Amino acid sequence: MEYLKGLEHYTDTGRSAVTFGKFDGLHLGHQTLIRQVARFKEEEKVKGVVCAFDMKREDILMTKRERAEHLADTMDYLVECPFSEEFRKMSGEDFIRKVICGVFHAKYVVVGTDFHFGYGQGGDANMLEACAATYGYEAVVLEKERYRGRIISSTYIKELMAAGEIALADRLLGYPYGIEGVVEHGKQLGRTLGFPTFNVTWPQEKIAPPRGVYYSRIWVDGTGYAGITNVGVKPTVTTEGKLLAESFLFDYEGSAYDKEVRIELLDFARPEEKFAGVQEMKAQIDRDIAGGREYFARGEGSAYFCKK
Repeated sequence: MEYLKGLEHYTDTGRSAVTFGKFDGLHLGHQTLIRQVARFKEEEKVKGVVCAFDMKREDILMTKRERAEHLADTMDYLVECPFSEEFRKMSGEDFIRKVICGVFHAKYVVVGTDFHFGYGQGGDANMLEACAATYGYEAVVLEKERYRGRIISSTYIKELMAAGEIALADRLLGYPYGIEGVVEHGKQLGRTLGFPTFNVTWPQEKIAPPRGVYYSRIWVDGTGYAGITNVGVKPTVTTEGKLLAESFLFDYEGSAYDKEVRIELLDFARPEEKFAGVQEMKAQIDRDIAGGREYFARGEGSAYFCKK
């Protein structure tokens, strides 16, 4: 897959199946659109394209790199479309003429029922369908995916995250929420207490769940390990206030310093606490580890364990 930053870099002149949106999180609703594009790609031998509008927000569910990684095996192109002033002022029909047809040479345009485009969101799915014959594409408008009657959206998933309902958020994303980062050299307090941990800085642009301990999966060198992760600032041992994901892996041996790892949060265990001292903290972490082992022994989170 080619990842292009800007419409001007898309130069493929072949017909395409394209879908448009913000695609923050690539949740189950987004995946319905992408599966349809992938189907056209395979059956109609057109290019599969995801065009993601870049809103430049800092409360995101997924980084641009993560989005590209998720789409790499299914799409031909991921095109990032900066939401510039010029783009914002483009009329709905100009969007169809200049972008859908002029840039992407679309044969199929796949969108949800709530898709809006053009200045003042003047264009919608009805307009897209009405203009299809004139501009020579087929508009495919898909119903929204729902969970218990509510539309699955990035906003809904963010609400679940804020409430600490990480397991349900994972379910609606279709994959476990997490971060990627490099294991940092810390004070090695965990090692002296008998449970060496991985410290990874939480990315500033990504939404963090409530501070606390989570049952987690940590990927190191292509293998996923069960463990527990504290998302927080370690108030018992430091006043820095730096948000970290600190993980203990149950069956990992060796050093991962300076390695890039992925930490995936599967379920919430307890809130972060400030303890009276290190020994009180150690006693609680021992209980957390025991609880984590019981969680995985029950088969919880097992759907997420496989070789990458």
